Amino acid sequence: MKIVFSRKGFDTTAGGVPSPIVDGAPVSLPIPTPGRSVTTYAQRGLGHLVEEVTRGRLAADALCHDDPMFGRSPQGEALCWFGQFGAAQGHLAKHGVGVGDHFLFFGLFADPETGERHHRIFAHMQVRMTGSPQELRARPDWPEPPLPHPHEIGEWSANNSLWIGPGTCAKTADPALRLTASGGPLNLWDVPPWLRRRGLTYHERPERWKRASARHGPRLDSARRGQEFICDIGRAEAPRAWLAEIVARIEGNG
Repeated sequence: MKIVFSRKGFDTTAGGVPSPIVDGAPVSLPIPTPGRSVTTYAQRGLGHLVEEVTRGRLAADALCHDDPMFGRSPQGEALCWFGQFGAAQGHLAKHGVGVGDHFLFFGLFADPETGERHHRIFAHMQVRMTGSPQELRARPDWPEPPLPHPHEIGEWSANNSLWIGPGTCAKTADPALRLTASGGPLNLWDVPPWLRRRGLTYHERPERWKRASARHGPRLDSARRGQEFICDIGRAEAPRAWLAEIVARIEGNG
């Protein structure tokens, strides 16, 4: 089994500002896009919010790359539709990510009181199906997304793929979902002890991993760039227990 830490939403490059925490819940703002989308921030119910956090630089009627997309099946199951392509999709394929594996989506957020920027996990998805949009739409168990998915619009690279499965967004800004260590800096993460032992793609250099001390557990100098960081946890029990706890926190059951 593999866990993928997947970077998504606004940051200093895409969007220009952190996503906000509103009424105690993280709201990951989809990145702006000039095309390959028919969805505006207003259609996502985020028009006023995006104008506020960008101080009018982005308008409510601007197109957004609504991905990952969350909604419900006709049977009421909470689902996630996530698209990937190019080098990032190649990285997922190279490391054998597939059905049964788990995405933990994280992004840049601002503390509502102090404005402190930090990385936090804001959603999850367990992969039930993956493939090209055309392949998946031909399946009898294809779940229609709530809005047109951007990875089905316009021209994409040959490896353009959708990843679909049970998933949802965090209901609260639970401290357990925060990655950035207290006091920062931004890319210094508190991580579980097993993560260094199992390894994480893009983080192979030993100097990235900081020794645990009496004051805190192990820490990671996380990569500034890159979208998909993959850990193969195999059948190890400790990572599975940690993942189950994180999913419970996201779903409000922790």
